[in-house]
Amino acid sequence: MATIKTAISIQEALFNRIDELARDLQIPRSHIFVRAVEDYVNREENKRLLERINQSCNDEPDDREQKRLRQTRSSHRRMVKGEW
Repeated sequence: MATIKTAISIQEALFNRIDELARDLQIPRSHIFVRAVEDYVNREENKRLLERINQSCNDEPDDREQKRLRQTRSSHRRMVKGEW
């Protein structure tokens, strides 16, 4: 996969923390940034997916669906009547 170089501006204190972490982990500083961005993007994508899932679960049945549900319940009651 092709890589692209980019430049960012961050506070010196944060840069020093990243630099120290990279030394501790014995990896290039750029890997810290890549991991951080990947983690952030994944969390945002997961958050959006969860919002879409929650939105679909909150969908109330319309009038046609409610009528069909009542008919199904009624039919089911007749089918199991006396079995319990």
